[in-house]
This record gives sequence, structure tokens and C-alpha cells, in this order.
Amino acid sequence: MKTIADFRSDTFTKPTPGMLDAMMLAEVGDDVFGEDPAVNELEAIVAGLFGKAAALYCPSGTMSNQIAIKVHTLPGDEVICSDLAHVFVYEGGGIAFNAGCQARTLHGERGLLTAKQVEAAINPDDVHRARTSLVCLENTANRGGGACYDFQEILRIRDVCKAHGLGFHLDGARLFNALVAKGETPTQYGAAFDTISICLNKGLGCPMGSVLVGSEAFIKEARRVRKKLGGGLRQAGFMAAAGIYAVEHQVARLDEDHCNARDIADALLSRPFVGQMWPVETNIIIFELLAPYTAASFAEKLAAQGIRVGVISPTQIRMVTHLDITPDMVQHTLDAILHLH
Repeated sequence: MKTIADFRSDTFTKPTPGMLDAMMLAEVGDDVFGEDPAVNELEAIVAGLFGKAAALYCPSGTMSNQIAIKVHTLPGDEVICSDLAHVFVYEGGGIAFNAGCQARTLHGERGLLTAKQVEAAINPDDVHRARTSLVCLENTANRGGGACYDFQEILRIRDVCKAHGLGFHLDGARLFNALVAKGETPTQYGAAFDTISICLNKGLGCPMGSVLVGSEAFIKEARRVRKKLGGGLRQAGFMAAAGIYAVEHQVARLDEDHCNARDIADALLSRPFVGQMWPVETNIIIFELLAPYTAASFAEKLAAQGIRVGVISPTQIRMVTHLDITPDMVQHTLDAILHLH
């Protein structure tokens, strides 16, 4: 059956008509020469939004995260992150491959770490131990079901990092979802973190792109690393224009995705074959299936009705709402869930 609603990921979003117009009208140049007006404008907008001195446009969130880790560390160092973190689980071993570092993974509730955990994991100054040099958080936590950090805990982790001379990086793949859900501001996060990677190609709906923000010196070195990783861009302004449009027009509407996710979660929780579900704070729903369903058979049942969902384990399903999920799609999905036997 033809797909009616695709909940596998918010990376399936397509540019809106307004975004397409902005892309077609973009003034472009050669970004490696620093002469692409749209790229320069996007970098200035996002840096200013987060109160940072500089920014770097990258092809993907994975690249911006990996660049940040590389610049923050030296080979042989240790990076503290969650055992569910994207930088550890889904970036192809990049911490080791690109930076020559090892990861110290910590298990936190729904992928969220605490200052107490972080402080306990910092290695002593001992030649036998890897030097702890960086802490990476992820907000929202993807594998934690779109969980959001308590900002006060972020500040406590920042204080631990400062006390021990550690870098502090945020994988903000869905940071705007967290900001909208929690009523927080970009400048709060810019003041808390040394560097932030901000994805444009998920809830914000861009075809590609991520922006890394930090100090002028950090971004200067990050630009050099981006080139080494093959991320030097030429007429990237057509894509950067999509980012400008997204930041200016498609942030507030993220709350619609969060409301849709809660409505779908409520319908699922009313069914006897749905077990544990992570609290739904933003646009991600992760839940367990009980008999008579497995994750695969549940996905197959919905696919027969034009609804695609993600199977992330033999018993777990992941659904992600986004700007291409319309009210009619949500209603179709609710009806399908409520009529499953």
C-alpha cells in the first residue's frame, strides 16, 4: 500500500514551498573562499542566536559533532557521554576514527547524565589512565524518547567541567525541540556550553546541514578540520538558504509535532498490547510491544494501512512526528491504532 504517513524519522521531512523559494533565490559563492553570502548569513544568524562569536556550516550533524570532538581533544584522550548518545552509538565509531579518543559511556535515565555521574567518571591525573578532556551531552536524547535535560542539571555539569578543565559540547540535533518544549532560550545554552552542534535537517525540515557554534578560535580550527574531513563546501548557499528560512519560520511550529506525538502516545497506551513507553516530552515515541505483537508484526500491520514506523529492537517501536505529518495523517494513525486487535 502507498505510504500515507511516515513516522520512521523526522529526517524524512521535505522542504516546504517557502523554503524551496528561498533556496532558488539564494545568492551563492564559494564557501571554501569564505565568499558564499547565504552561508555567511546563516553562520552569523545562528552564532548570534546562541550568543556565540562564530559558527561553521557543515553537511551533517555527525560531521559537526565529530569536528567538535576532534578540536576539543588530543589522540588518546577520553570523552564522557551517555551509553545511548548519538556520538557513541550512531556515528560509525567516529570518536576513535576521527579523534583517536576512547569513550567513557555512562548509563543515565533515558540517556540523560547527572553532574554527580560525570564527576565520578573523570579520570585522575595518572599516566596509566586516559586523560579525560571532554563531556558530550545530547538534548533532546534521541534513544531516550526525545527526553529533555533539566537546565539546572546542565549548569551543574558545566560547573564540573569548568572545575576540571574539560570541554563541554552539546549534540543539539533536536535542540530546538527541547527549547520549545521547555520554554528555554538559545542564549541560555550558548552560555552553558563551549560548543553546540545544531541540526537543520530534522524537525526544522532542511534537506541537509548542521551549524557548529563556538568561540572564534575554536571555529577557526574547526574549519580546518572540516576541510580535512572532506566538508569544504562550494556553492552551499542554496542549502544554507534553507537553514535561514527554517530558523526564521519553522521553530515555533515544533510544538505541533509535540502535540501530535502526545495524542498518538495516548492512543497507544490505551491498547492492551502496548507495554512500557518512555515519557513523551517532544516529538519521539518509543514503546514496547506485548503479545500478540512483536515490533516487526506491529510495523507490518500499520504498513498495510500506509503507516510506516521504526523497529528499533525485537520488541520496541519508535515513532517520530514532524512537519510533514498532517492532522489528517494523525487522525488516520489514531484510527488504525484503536482498531488493531
